[in-house]
Amino acid sequence: MKYKDLESVFKAFEKLKVLIIGDVMIDAYVYGKVTRISPEAPVPVVNVTKRENRLGGAANVALNIQALGATPILCSIIGDDPEADMFKTLLKKRGITDKGIIKSGKRITTVKNRVIAGSQQMMRVDTESIRALDNIEEKALLDHIKKLIDEVDLVIFEDYDKGCLNEYVITEAIKYANAQKIPTSVDPKRKNFLFYNDCTLFKPNLRELKEGLRREFDAENKEELLEAVAELKEKLNFKKALVTLSDKGVLLFEKNSHVRINAHLRRISDVSGAGDTVISIAALCNSLGLPHKFTAEFANLGGGIVCEYLGVVPIEKERLFQEAQENDIFELLA
Repeated sequence: MKYKDLESVFKAFEKLKVLIIGDVMIDAYVYGKVTRISPEAPVPVVNVTKRENRLGGAANVALNIQALGATPILCSIIGDDPEADMFKTLLKKRGITDKGIIKSGKRITTVKNRVIAGSQQMMRVDTESIRALDNIEEKALLDHIKKLIDEVDLVIFEDYDKGCLNEYVITEAIKYANAQKIPTSVDPKRKNFLFYNDCTLFKPNLRELKEGLRREFDAENKEELLEAVAELKEKLNFKKALVTLSDKGVLLFEKNSHVRINAHLRRISDVSGAGDTVISIAALCNSLGLPHKFTAEFANLGGGIVCEYLGVVPIEKERLFQEAQENDIFELLA
């Protein structure tokens, strides 16, 4: 289908239902001011002015999908603790279903506590368990995944190496999605990096690409970068790869063709969550069969926008639309 303008693309997004599988968490923020050094140790004392809890990890991908107009369904395993109840409350406040969320008394719900003074993050305290799923949890998760895949248009794996995903879950889920002709997009992490065989779209960042292949190369050298992505394709047999290159932009690779998009000049506040926005936009565009250059540019633009905000935040649809118009991205739809 041809899309003549940005409005028609966003309208098409609204018809999509997306299953997001992966590690979910609460991003907790403590905001304050530093006016003195502690007499107990040479550390700053933060006087708290505000506390805030946000959906994080794969749940932030769900927020991005929702912000873009599509309908997200999260599938994950959390603890059976007060933080799990808080997580479900945050989902409810955002109007996101919790029907894919499984509670387990053998796990704890991941919470990332960030202490921020002014515009500076002072420290982060994580409460989490990264143990692998046991057989009961694994079966429950796969049963949920297979049930939910039957009602969605695309699947996103959002891996944070917290134990929700493993080789068997990934392999079986992709196999089932492919059988249903449902496209799969992946935002990987190191532990499961080489388990996403036969996925549709694979989105590593540059560091993950080097670690996953266990090789060093000069990303500034076009040939070396393309050789690395081609090697990865040989290992995973994906259809497309979108490699994020930090301040160097993105590379979209498919078979023997590729598109390289430079980053836009911005005032960066926090890169946290940029990958969540990139995979969300790219997965939606890919499911609609949009042109490669448009997909790469649109995802690159969205990832850059969220870097201007402090903390992990989803994309703002209106701002993305405005900047896409200002940069004439709609011309790439032809």
